[in-house]
Parts: sequence; structure tokens; C-alpha cells
Amino acid sequence: MIKSSFDIIVCGSLHLDIMVDAPNLPRIDETAVGTKWGYKCGGKGGNQAVMSAKLGARTAMIGRVGQDDFGTRLIAHLDRAGVDRREVGVDPVAGSGMSVAIVETTGDYGAVIVSGSNLAINPQDAGAAFTRLGGAPILILQNEVPEAVNLAVAREAKGAGARVILNAAPARVLSQELIEFIDILVVNRVEAAMLSGRPVEAPEDAIGALPALGQAHRDVIVTLGAGGLVVGARESTPHFIPATPVKVISTHGAGDCFIGALGLALAHGEALEAAAAHASRIAARFVSLSEDARETATLDV
Repeated sequence: MIKSSFDIIVCGSLHLDIMVDAPNLPRIDETAVGTKWGYKCGGKGGNQAVMSAKLGARTAMIGRVGQDDFGTRLIAHLDRAGVDRREVGVDPVAGSGMSVAIVETTGDYGAVIVSGSNLAINPQDAGAAFTRLGGAPILILQNEVPEAVNLAVAREAKGAGARVILNAAPARVLSQELIEFIDILVVNRVEAAMLSGRPVEAPEDAIGALPALGQAHRDVIVTLGAGGLVVGARESTPHFIPATPVKVISTHGAGDCFIGALGLALAHGEALEAAAAHASRIAARFVSLSEDARETATLDV
């Protein structure tokens, strides 16, 4: 295990989300009437870094923002959460990443992202950034930055003895070269179906998809929302973990909350199944809170 100033290093996306509350997601040619809107600092990478820091992990971020107001907001958000952002660059040309998310009254949402400066991260510099930070026992990656960036950082991290988590969201085909560096693959039902080539809805579907998802003998977690999750640890029987029943206010950010909590539990030495169960409970608490309440609530359970 790497001895470092950090428990977790996250390399990934930073977006400023424009959140819109509406009764329903608009269909094609429909204009829906919203009830309120506001800003939220996001991007899967930023969300996961902030969540792990809020839960007590010593966390550093590798990423890139634009030289604009959105970038200023994103950096200030990392600072407030206590995330080390010395390796978050400022791009003088590309604008900051952003998204527009519409949250239904049921708590479900849909979103569109514009990646902006996240696509301008230099792969070689990102890999070197892991070393400049002194490394960490856990590296967390997502698919909102180019695969070349993930590959460079994963290669550096594995060479230093780190454990690499890839949250393969949004879903895209992964190169075999990147797969070889991944220790734990985390996907939801949509991503699991895309990567395995078979429908994934229920726990038994997720279990059936594990052989395709677990190539190269890596560990796999398939999250199923209110349907719980399935853990496929290498060389062991798949394990189903039911979801904690809660009243859902919003599912926005739930997956990122789960990843941040999972990374911290693993950094503290928990076994994969126990870490996943703990992260699932924290994510359940998260979705039961409003966006405003999440800023100040104690999430650890």
C-alpha cells in the first residue's frame, strides 16, 4: 500500500451544473414549465472528490477548468470541501465544462453535458500529476475525460502500487489497454448492459453479466438504484446487497456519492463487499436529502 499524504486521488471532470426542477422531462417538441433553477458544482470527478473529502478522506483532484466564472466557482467549491486542487489546471482557451440537468418531481433526472476544458487535459501531464502529488492508495477515474488521460494516470498509479477504480460513466467502449490497469469496475445498469452486450435490469441480470464485465479478472460492482447492487469480487461468489429503503428526493449525484464513499472505505482497508455495502448506505442517505440539505448534512452512517 502506498504511503502518501492522500487517501484518494481523483482524476476527472469538473462541470458547473445548471439544475432545473420540472414536473417531467420534456419530450421532443415539448416545452416543459420549470419551478426553479440554480447552480451546482459537479462533474463526476469533482463530485466524487468532494464527496470523499466530506466523508473525511484526504483527497486530491487532477483536472482542468476554463479561465471563466464557471471555473472560479468550481475551484472555490473544491477549496470549501478541503480537496487539494494544486493539479487542477486553468485553460486560457477552452471554457469550463458545464451541464444542464432537469430533475423531475419523482427525483429522477436527465442531463446534457458540454465537456469544454475537460477535453483539454494533457494525458502525459495528468500521469505526472499523480506522481507530483505523491500518489495515493486509491485512484478514481470516470469516462468524462478522454480515455488517453485515464490510461496515462492509471498506468502511473498501477506502477506505484495503487488500486484503480473506474466508474465507467458515461458508457463507452473501453480499450483492452485501459482494462488491464483497472482493479475495480463500477457501472450502473445502463453501462453494464452496454459493456456486456446483454440487458441488465434485475440482480440476476447483473450476475449474468459479470463474466463479460470482469475480463482481466477485475472486481465489478453493478449498481441498480433502488434494486440494490451486485458485487462480483474476483475468485468469489457474486454477492447481492439490497438497497436501503428511503424516500427519494433526488437521485442526482447518487452514483458519485457511492463512488466517493467506496473509495474511502477501500482506502481504510475494508474488503470490497463491506465497502460497497457501506457506500450503498451513504448513497441512500444522500438521495433522501434535498440539494440544499446535502451541503451541510452529515452523511456517514
